[in-house]
Amino acid sequence: MTPSTTVRSPLRLYGRDDELACLGSLLELLRQGGGGALVVAAPPGLGRTALLRAAADAHRDRGPVLYATAASTGRAVPGGGPVVPLGPSPAFGPPPAAPYPVTTPEALVRRLREPGAGRPLLVCADDAHTWDPASRSALALTAGRLGPGSRTAVLLSAADGTAFPGLPTLHLAPLDEAAASALLDRLTGGTPLGGSRGADLGPVPGAAPGAAFGPVPGADPGEACGTVRSAGLGAAPGPAPEAAFGTPSGADPGAASAAAPGADGIGIDPVVRAELLREAAGNPRLLTGLTGRLTPGQLAGRTALPFPLPGGEAVLAAHAERLAGLPDRTRALLLLAAAAQEHEPDGAGADALLLLRAGARAGLPRDFLDRALLGATATEGLLQRAGSRVHFAHPLVARAVLHHAPWPHRRAAHALLATLLAETGDRASPCTPSTPSPDAPAAVPRPGPAVPLAALVQRACAAPGPDAALAARIEAAAGGPLPHAERSAALARAALLSAGPTLRAARLAAAAEQAGLAGDPSRARALLARAGPRTAGATGPGGESAQGLAPYVHGMLALRSGPAADAREALLAAAALLGPHDPRRALDALLGAAEAAWAAGDALGYLDAMNRLGRTPPEAGLEQYRAGMCAVLEGRTAEGHALLRHCLDPAGDPGAPAALLRAGAAALVLGDVAAACRAGARALAAVRTRGPDALLPQALEHLAYAELRAGRHSGARAHALEGLHAARRTGQPNSSAHLHAVLALAASVEGPAEACAAHADAALAGAGPHGLAQAATLATWARGRADLASGRPGEAAARLAPLVGTGPGRGHFAARMLAVPCWVEAAVLGGRQHEESRELHAAVDEFASWAARTADPGAPAQLARCRALLAPADEADARYAEALAHHGRAGGDFERARTHLLYGQWLRRRRRTREARGPLRDALVAFQRRSARAWADRAAGELRAAGEPVGAPRKAADGPTAALTPQQLRIARCVAEGATNREVALRLSLSPRTVDHHLRNVFAALGIRSRTELARLLAG
Repeated sequence: MTPSTTVRSPLRLYGRDDELACLGSLLELLRQGGGGALVVAAPPGLGRTALLRAAADAHRDRGPVLYATAASTGRAVPGGGPVVPLGPSPAFGPPPAAPYPVTTPEALVRRLREPGAGRPLLVCADDAHTWDPASRSALALTAGRLGPGSRTAVLLSAADGTAFPGLPTLHLAPLDEAAASALLDRLTGGTPLGGSRGADLGPVPGAAPGAAFGPVPGADPGEACGTVRSAGLGAAPGPAPEAAFGTPSGADPGAASAAAPGADGIGIDPVVRAELLREAAGNPRLLTGLTGRLTPGQLAGRTALPFPLPGGEAVLAAHAERLAGLPDRTRALLLLAAAAQEHEPDGAGADALLLLRAGARAGLPRDFLDRALLGATATEGLLQRAGSRVHFAHPLVARAVLHHAPWPHRRAAHALLATLLAETGDRASPCTPSTPSPDAPAAVPRPGPAVPLAALVQRACAAPGPDAALAARIEAAAGGPLPHAERSAALARAALLSAGPTLRAARLAAAAEQAGLAGDPSRARALLARAGPRTAGATGPGGESAQGLAPYVHGMLALRSGPAADAREALLAAAALLGPHDPRRALDALLGAAEAAWAAGDALGYLDAMNRLGRTPPEAGLEQYRAGMCAVLEGRTAEGHALLRHCLDPAGDPGAPAALLRAGAAALVLGDVAAACRAGARALAAVRTRGPDALLPQALEHLAYAELRAGRHSGARAHALEGLHAARRTGQPNSSAHLHAVLALAASVEGPAEACAAHADAALAGAGPHGLAQAATLATWARGRADLASGRPGEAAARLAPLVGTGPGRGHFAARMLAVPCWVEAAVLGGRQHEESRELHAAVDEFASWAARTADPGAPAQLARCRALLAPADEADARYAEALAHHGRAGGDFERARTHLLYGQWLRRRRRTREARGPLRDALVAFQRRSARAWADRAAGELRAAGEPVGAPRKAADGPTAALTPQQLRIARCVAEGATNREVALRLSLSPRTVDHHLRNVFAALGIRSRTELARLLAG
């Protein structure tokens, strides 16, 4: 039996299965008498030490282990390298009574050069990059020569792969979201001890069962995700502004000494979870440190999160060790680069031109700046340039630079950057607004010269403590026409400068609103977590805003990513709080509540929200929209349509995205699909030009839906795919569900059937938990239409009947009528016309009433087609002619082709095969022109059955089926799929006796005697 080659570790290594397997391969080679070397390279905190210890533990029963760790200083010792403990490692635990023998890297190299003898030897050298260059070169040369017969393997850990360029290197990446989330569950008690594991590790004496990569007894506490003891993440030593502010409002003073929460099995608030995962960025050691320093109340979301989050000091210190040995000018440039990111949105990096000017102003040589900013060699790869932006190779390096820079140096860097930004005057805003903010303190500075927002933020970074005047200036400047991400970053900085907890919470909520508009809901939730729970009766500056704004932001985030009913209630509550002092946001909250009710299919809830909007009359265009939508839903259709027609060309700002989206919605309610397409295209252009980014998925969804209604399926698919990517990028799963439904509808026309099923399933998976009735209705309609295309009318009727009925599964009030023509066709073709006659006629009557009210040009044609399907034989011919006449006036190739197909099929059933060929031929050509493959196959089959050859049937040119007629081949395929004779007759519009006759001839022609043999023959 071959043993497993995967390393089994006593530690719970989340997300490292591939890396453990790689180590296992090396150890298996060692067990077989070979040898080799491997470098495990990763920045601090990603678990390179844990992997070496896991390998050592896996090998300890097979042979000796020598484990070397760097000296505590982490500095290279000239001429010999650091002093390291080296000795056998039977198990990891507290050091034995007798210390390990002490040696040098040279001694280790000599030991490796000895001929292999006895049991296989594993040598682990942790933090080997800290050795001096000569020792590293000797070790690399010796390790590189290990091979067959050496019976020795060397595992090295290093901060990067450049220290040992000639050796194979395993680079560790940050944990993915699933692994980091599983680790967080383990740390907070969210998952039982027997839950999912990264590797099946088993018990080991001396190993701590609750650690993520351990804490290993006897090891440096910071090196294996152990406990940390220093101050908050990102806080600079000395009089840093964050430290001078004291404990944030609501923070527990005992947080620093709080025990790990996993022991108590407490829950973790989803917003806090998202913030911890975002802040840790896949670094398990950092995630462990951050989680261990929060109190149970903070983890549960009952208390505001501190800022900066404490617990990351050990990781930052490890990154800073590398910085300490850099030249002074390199460290000066790194400090400027880290400081220049403070006024930028998260992940945006720093402006390369600003850095070049700042470095020159600081006295750094120009040739050094060119090499550092263009080639990155002068900074040892710590800075990387992408276009006009400069980024740190790892975001934790930037934090470490700020964290460990002396406060006078850091303050000087911010002051220099503020001066340069003020000199450029980019994006300058007045120091104070024309109307003072109700949230601002009484001491508002007098209007002064225009100052760029970025310069104000840099001044804030240099502030030694709270500064109410500077915070007010930043808040005022952030109200200008700036990108939402920049406004969010500025408002968050203004919150840090705020002295009062209420004003701080209001500014954090405003920053969260801007982050949400920028399409960054994770940051928005993190800012809300820092604002803390909403407290009724808050007093002081910003009290009313703090009460209403935070629930408003919560509700708007839930509208895009949570249950629709929850979003509606949250936004109604926020509107009530905001109404007295912030009517604009109160209006937006009510519109959001109405949108949530619409998505949920709650017509009464929609009317309730819109009627509340009418209590404070909005501007004229919005009032017409409100009154028109309410009139339509209340049955006053003519009045409502008259009002909505005024909304198709919105007054006021012609490029306002929200007004254009409402115009598109009004056009769809009217049935004016051409106007809906125009408004949708204008809205998309406005969002692309002006933002906000959070509206891009909705703009694409509205346009795609209008194009579907207009029969432009290819355009709808392209816009929906772009919208789906935008929804995923901006964290909007509800929008993803709606867009999946649109893509399912497009695929039900153009195929393939598998794509339709996949998109419909994705839409239903998102719509179900969040109560998105509109997305569920459209997805189910798409599946039913795809069943029709594939010749499965029975399945289509079963799917669509609940949507158009009046029972509990009734579809969305604004979409169910669109599915009626498909249901009528499926029920008739599936032979359910007589047993469901009353339901069918009732649905057609309701559809007729809807068609009379809508301006949709295709509705009269579809109504006539439904009546033709249900009409007696002597009336059907005229009904089909009426439907085709309506199609001629309305256009729309796809629906007209469907009518031609049904008409030709009806003619062939009446044995009028010669007459049937014309409509069937027209249908085939139209379906092919629209790339509707499944529909074209269905039309081609009908045309062949009418006696007209249409190319070569699939798989008929070769093999035994070549002898079958087109009709026989169609019947054979249906039977091979498992259909009974009666089901085949219904599907192909034949009598059961005709099917039986053809099937006997099929058996005779193929020389078979059973349906099973037929299925096997066609499958092969």
